[in-house]
Amino acid sequence: MSAAAVFEERVEPGQAASALLSAAVHLVLVAVLFVGVRWQSRPPEAVQVELWEPPPPAVEAPKPAPLPKVEPPPAPKPEPAPPKPEIVEKKAPPPKPKAEPKPKPEPGAKVEHKPPPKPVAKAEPVKPRVDEATQRMLAEAAREQNSIALDKERQRLKEMAAAEAANSKAQAAWIDKVRAKIRGNIVLPPEIKGNPEAIFSVAQLPTGEVLTVKLKKSSGLAALDAAIERAVLKSSPLPRPDSGFTAPREFELKYKPLD
Repeated sequence: MSAAAVFEERVEPGQAASALLSAAVHLVLVAVLFVGVRWQSRPPEAVQVELWEPPPPAVEAPKPAPLPKVEPPPAPKPEPAPPKPEIVEKKAPPPKPKAEPKPKPEPGAKVEHKPPPKPVAKAEPVKPRVDEATQRMLAEAAREQNSIALDKERQRLKEMAAAEAANSKAQAAWIDKVRAKIRGNIVLPPEIKGNPEAIFSVAQLPTGEVLTVKLKKSSGLAALDAAIERAVLKSSPLPRPDSGFTAPREFELKYKPLD
């Protein structure tokens, strides 16, 4: 057997029938598509429906109601005559009984006087009884309170005395400062005899500036009084006090030239 016989083209059976069947199926599919597209593009037909209803039955007009009969009003009956008023006689009030006169006491007869009722004495409130032990305790508590009050008063007086002493000491120290400053500014007159004292009233501001200087007691020498007054005005402002003491707005200044 030759090689040409082996490789010879071989015609398979049923190939022509398959081709015809495939072509028929394609044709049917194309026809279905065409008919479907055309059927969808066709406008829907309008359907007209006429509704019919029989006419309503004729309504009869209502008959007019008969007018009511008007009867004439009855004749008014005559009113009966009013009865005659009865006259009632008023009875006279019964006479009041006369008060019987009290018998007068015969002269010489004794008249009995009833004694007035005695006033009833009010009962005094019952005081609570306090035994001796309670009384001693109360008396001891009162003495203790008095002792405490006395101690407080003594302490207060001591504190006041200490404060006054400290204030006086601070004031004396400040007055010495004022005198020392005045002594540095005074020009004494030559005709002084002894150590006379002059007293002045000085008014100052809180800052120490002197406002007024008034003579209260003269030294006996007008020249010395004038020299002290000039020295006080020249010493303005006056020295300030130490802490714990406030300088007064007006104070008394005693000055001796030799002290």
